[in-house]
Amino acid sequence: MSKDAHLARRPKGRKVKSRIRRRQTAMAINVTSIVLCVLVLVVIGLVWKRGGIVDDYDGRNPGAVTVVEVAAGSSLTDLSENLVNKHVVKSSQAFIEAANNNRRSSELQPGFYRLREYMSADSAVQALLDTENQAGTVDIPTGARFADTRIVSSSDVRKGIFTLISEASCLEDNKCVTKSDLEKAAGTADLTKLGVPDWAMKEVQARGNDPRRLEGLITPGIHHIDPQLSAEDMIAKLVKESVKNYEETGLIASAAAVQLSPYQLITAASLIQMESPDGDFDKVARVILNRLKEPMMLQFDSTVNYDLPDQEIATTDQDRARKTPWNTYAKEGLPDTPISSPSIEAIKAMEHPADGTWLYFVTVDKNGKTVFSTTFEEHDAAIAESRRNGVLDSNR
Repeated sequence: MSKDAHLARRPKGRKVKSRIRRRQTAMAINVTSIVLCVLVLVVIGLVWKRGGIVDDYDGRNPGAVTVVEVAAGSSLTDLSENLVNKHVVKSSQAFIEAANNNRRSSELQPGFYRLREYMSADSAVQALLDTENQAGTVDIPTGARFADTRIVSSSDVRKGIFTLISEASCLEDNKCVTKSDLEKAAGTADLTKLGVPDWAMKEVQARGNDPRRLEGLITPGIHHIDPQLSAEDMIAKLVKESVKNYEETGLIASAAAVQLSPYQLITAASLIQMESPDGDFDKVARVILNRLKEPMMLQFDSTVNYDLPDQEIATTDQDRARKTPWNTYAKEGLPDTPISSPSIEAIKAMEHPADGTWLYFVTVDKNGKTVFSTTFEEHDAAIAESRRNGVLDSNR
């Protein structure tokens, strides 16, 4: 073999060895990659098993019931931190991600909710969106009273404020603040602690231990109370919140303008709420002021009904003759206390009454049409129309 031939074969051997080394290197890299991938998957699996990529409970062992407040105007961050502090969710990040991934999260309403400790973030979000988990939501209708009211000739019983608060206070196993607890608190607790304002203190004190002495001092509408509060603290929260709502209408200055005290204005507004259909509030306000100025008795059937166990639009001669702190057929001026919870609309109507000389009004049909009159003759004709339409027929 020539020297030249020998030299010509050497590069070929080097190329073969180079290809072998490249294959070995590539194989090593592939093996290493596979091992790393397996390790990553194992780590992810372990983390997920312990609660996900972010720190989260798996929700398989929920704890005790706890009450969480969703405050009006609070952020998801605020809420998440509250949930972490209550041991409902494990981390703020888990809850925020779960909320952002839920299409209905924007529907979350303020209030108090019954949740459980150690929930997964997803289940906590779903529980907050379920109205069945709401607690402490008191929806007080306009014209509500503290006591339950039965309607004559029907099985209808209108729930009073005490009943509504009691029902809203229930937690697990039907543990609720009872009506009797609420009645006792309303009738015996310190009035300053209950939030009674100075402009109502004298009249409320005059009612002694009557559980209804706070009548009219709780506004209609939706209120949120912590169901874990005592009966006294629940009532105090509602009264303080409501007094603030009333005063924000300009109550004190407006009462002076119509020559009433703030408490008298609320009392008059409670009559409007019980006597007037929507749209006529300001006219009924003028009738009240005109009658007080005359002076002449108000003679409102709603004031006769207030302390009767059974209620209806019409009243009997016997009922109207009864002397009570509220019956304006048997006493001059306004009732001693409000007879219902007046709406802000009724308060504003009393603050800004319509112009007119009316002294009388009566509902003349079952659609709520009301006729306002200045003379008794006009009023007498309207009463006859009302009787023909069956509005003033007594069912007792």
